[in-house]
Amino acid sequence: MPFPELPLSAPSLLFPAISLLMLAYTNRFLGLASVVRGLHANWKSTQEPILLAQIQNLRRRIRIIKHMQTFGVLSILMCVVSMTLIFFSHQTGAQITFGLSLLLKFSSLTLSLVEIQMSGKALDMLLSNVECQEE
Repeated sequence: MPFPELPLSAPSLLFPAISLLMLAYTNRFLGLASVVRGLHANWKSTQEPILLAQIQNLRRRIRIIKHMQTFGVLSILMCVVSMTLIFFSHQTGAQITFGLSLLLKFSSLTLSLVEIQMSGKALDMLLSNVECQEE
């Protein structure tokens, strides 16, 4: 059974969502970069092991954010290809690339969830360090 015809409006609906996600990802990346710079300066002066653990966590999170951004960009590129194929009446190719776009967006969102969990763990690590120092 063939898939129903994909209208030009379907892939174009992803543009605003992907654009907003990319903005959010970029803001997270820039925020982490600022935190890394501060932690690095602090670690150089104090050499506290907790800072090194936080820096390692931030390194992993930055790597994940880069992958989130990559999947987001690839998703929007697949949307463009899909819309181009629809424009030239190549429905099968358009449906395949639109499906790929959705999978890439799903991957990006999944990585975002992983990074958010890591962020929570990093905050827990920091708070437990504060609690240990108060005891």
